[in-house]
Order: sequence, then structure tokens, then C-alpha cells
Amino acid sequence: MTDISTAAPPTYLPPAIADRAPLLVTAAFLVLGFFAITWLVDLRQGGLFLIGGALGATLYHGSFGFTGGWKRMVVDKRGRGMRAQMLTIGVAALAMIPLVAAGTIGGQSMVAAAGPVGVSVLLGAAMFGLGMQLGGGCGSGTLFTVGGGSARMLVTLAFFIIGALVGTAHLPFWLLQPNIGIISIGAELGVGFAIAVTIAGLALVALVTALIEKRVHGNIEPEPAPARPGWSWILRGPWPLVGAGLMLALLNVATLLLAGHPWSITYGFGLWGAKIAQAVGIDVASWEFWTWPAQAQALNSSVLADTVSVMDFGLVLGAALAAAVAGKFAPKAKLPLGSLLAAAVGGLLMGYGARLSFGCNIGALFSGIATGSLHGWLWFAAAFVGSFGGIALRPLFGLDGFKK
Repeated sequence: MTDISTAAPPTYLPPAIADRAPLLVTAAFLVLGFFAITWLVDLRQGGLFLIGGALGATLYHGSFGFTGGWKRMVVDKRGRGMRAQMLTIGVAALAMIPLVAAGTIGGQSMVAAAGPVGVSVLLGAAMFGLGMQLGGGCGSGTLFTVGGGSARMLVTLAFFIIGALVGTAHLPFWLLQPNIGIISIGAELGVGFAIAVTIAGLALVALVTALIEKRVHGNIEPEPAPARPGWSWILRGPWPLVGAGLMLALLNVATLLLAGHPWSITYGFGLWGAKIAQAVGIDVASWEFWTWPAQAQALNSSVLADTVSVMDFGLVLGAALAAAVAGKFAPKAKLPLGSLLAAAVGGLLMGYGARLSFGCNIGALFSGIATGSLHGWLWFAAAFVGSFGGIALRPLFGLDGFKK
């Protein structure tokens, strides 16, 4: 007698139809951008632009953002997103802590994403965590959703830039507040122990999310099967969170090797804001922050010479290309007033907070922890606490239904 399976066949998404016009435009911009940046700056800068594009496509296809993962853990007690984040940082740390400890690779300096451990990071990260729940995205999330055609996130980005610019004006004051300086776990403990401590810390966070989820729901949410048949999901998405996270880790390592510093997002926002302010007659060059040698050089050079900026540009275009290939490039202009107000407030808080805390979820949390900087852990804790406030305030703006 033959057994007949009664399992239901897998349910797949309908075949995706690419948005041809956005696809052609974004592909052309990526190709032309690469050749233009390579010609105007150098091949390394052109390569970073393409890495940014790959990061954008990965973020979009994986819907890989810290905001949603944190909110889902707090509200629904489901930690799949946070566990994917911890895995991503851990895989990157295995390569990046030794690379930073080496100092130079092939003549290229390897610099950690480090910041002083103190009041500035504590306050700035808490502001960022609150703001990202109102703005609807973190640093990377803002850019990849803009690339996907979100009009609301354009508002968030605009105020993100304003907040980052104001943050550059105030940062010298915040640096005078109590701090214990930059602490490198690798330098303090050695490479082997630094990796072990980092992986143990990330594993502990993942374990706590799993225990909470198991206690509330009685099970651990599994990674869903691909929503498209065969291998078509690789091109058209959506990607599994774990797969997207592993790709992000590899691309961050590639960024460190090519740029000499790990992936960062928000420094570019402050620079763009300063250049816009300068163009309309504001003397930002006299602000203390912009008189520091590295900042003065960035302000007086082309924005294409800034590695963070070109990667940001590539990220937006890569996300737009992925959205077009998946047939999901759909700009939306009709937005409620409360949602727009939340986007503006969230953007301001994130921009200002990122400057005070030396980065966002990427530059401070992901790259900071993965390169062994203690300030990355402080950023994580403070931003997660701040996100509770943002989640509590969302209904006041009608984001989760108005409170009665």
C-alpha cells in the first residue's frame, strides 16, 4: 500500500513583473556612477560605490532593518529579527577584530568604528532609538526604503540631515561631558579573548530573545521557506533574514578592506547638510567641528571623495534596482499629517543622536561591536531603551492607531 502525503503544497508569491522604467534608470545610474566616480576619484571609490549598491539590494530583499526587529521583540515578543542581527554582527566580528588588530593589510590602514564611552554616546543613542521608531527606519533602513520609493522616508531623510548638521554644531560641547575615552576590547584583552567575549555577548542577547519568545508563545518562530519557487527568490526576493545578514557581514568586511574603515551611514548626512548650508550662505566652515583637519578636508572636497557618501548613494540606487526587479518600486505621496510629523521628529532625533553617539545602528552598533569597540555595546543598550519610548509614542502620531 502506498502512503499518500496530505501536506499542503507550498504557497508561492505570484510571478514578479519587473518595473522596467525604474529598472533601466537605476541600472544606468549605477553603471554611469561607477565609471564617473572611478574617473573623477579612483577605482577604490568606484568599488565602494558598487559595494554600497550591493548593500542596498541586500537590505531591500531581506527587509533587514533594526527598527522593525526591535519593535517586534518589544511588542510581539518575537525575536527572529534580533537574532539575525546578532548573527550578522558576530560573523563580521570574526574577521574584523583580527583585521583591525593587524593595523594594516596590504598597505591599507585598518581603523575600528570607535567612539568614547560616555555621556555623549549614552544620550545620543537613546535619542536615536526613540527617533527611529517614530521615523520608521534606522540609518540604513531610511536609505533602502527611500530607494524603494517611500515618500515618507524622504521626509525622514531630510530631517535626518538637518539633525545631523545641528549635531555637528553641538558635538564639541558634548565631547567635554564625562567619558572614559575610547576602549578597544581587542587592545585590552587580545584578539582571541575579544572575539570570544563579543560572540558570547551576542549569543547571550540572542538567547534572551529566544527564552522570552518561548515563554510567551510556547515556540520559537522558524525561518520561513522561500516565497518564490526554485532560485528565483535570489533575484526577486524576499530573502531569508539569516541569508541577508550573512551577506551584510561579508560586505562590511569588504568595506573595511577597501576603505580602511567599516561600513558607516550617517557621517555622510552631516556632510551633505553642511554643504547645503554653505551653499545658502551659512558659514559652517567656522564651526569648531568643521575646523578639525579631517572634517575641513571633507567640507572643502567633492562629496564624491567621501567614502561614506558614495556608499550611501550606491545603497539608495541598489535598493531601487532591487525594488524594480521585484516589481515593487511604488512611490507613495499621500501621507497623513501625523505620519509626516512623526517622520520629521524622528529624523531630527536620529540625525542629532547619531552625531552625538558617533554613528547609528550601522556605524556604532554593527561596525562598532564587530571591530571591538566598547562604545558599540553602550550604544546598543541605550538605543534599545530609547526605542521603548519611541514605540510608546507611535500611537500619538497615529502610526499604530490613535490612542483613545
